[in-house]
Amino acid sequence: MSIHTLNSIVKRNASLNSKYGVTESKKAEIDALTIQVLNAQQNVALFQTIVESLTDKYNNFQTLLNTADSTRTQAFNNKNLGIQLVQSANNLMNNSSVAFNEVVNAKSKISEVAVNVKNLMDKLIYSVEVINKLATTVIRKKALNPLISDELVSMLSTAGSDANNVISLTLVALKSTFASQGAIMESESAIELSYAQAKELYNTLTVVPDASGNEKTYSLASILDVAYTDAQNNYAYMENAVAITEKQLSDSKADLSKAQIKLKSLQSGLAAANAAALAS
Repeated sequence: MSIHTLNSIVKRNASLNSKYGVTESKKAEIDALTIQVLNAQQNVALFQTIVESLTDKYNNFQTLLNTADSTRTQAFNNKNLGIQLVQSANNLMNNSSVAFNEVVNAKSKISEVAVNVKNLMDKLIYSVEVINKLATTVIRKKALNPLISDELVSMLSTAGSDANNVISLTLVALKSTFASQGAIMESESAIELSYAQAKELYNTLTVVPDASGNEKTYSLASILDVAYTDAQNNYAYMENAVAITEKQLSDSKADLSKAQIKLKSLQSGLAAANAAALAS
């Protein structure tokens, strides 16, 4: 074998070794890029799952926040209605108390009138008896003494008749007085019952000490007030939860965007490496 032939063989082997080294290097580069692409795809999938989960969480919290807002508004309206009811019950109780006092005063006055009418009746009856006796005496005297004036006899007769008429009218007045007393007594009972019921309603709506005086029962007004406070606290809690979740979702979307950009870059690099390997 000549020296020229040996040199040719050596050059051909060196060329093959060089080409083989380049191929292995590109293959290792492609494998590394492939692994990086797979890792980037896993990161994108992970961030996508996180974003979807946080989106669902955010939507749920937003729904709960809207519900909490409606509940808070309703609780506020209920609280104001409770305040109005307390005021109305207080006014009713005060008005019933005033009306009851007025009826009591009227009862006292009508009783006084009844006593006065009765006294007047007694005096009128006495006066009629006196007039009748006088008229009888004059008539008897007239029978014995014709000189007694007929006008006097007529006057006494008229006076007796008028007195009887007055007694009749006074009887009607006394009857009306008794009827008024009955009506006032009925009104007194009705107003007294109204006052008792108004007071009971007011006590139900407000905080009232129990029999021992140590503890307090829960009234409707206090329950409505507590319900509004709870509704406010729940709304604030949901509002904070929405804000936190919104921040988490925003950060996760940013991470997903970065991961997608990185994946596209690695995919482009891998495609270029594969193209270069095929071209060599």
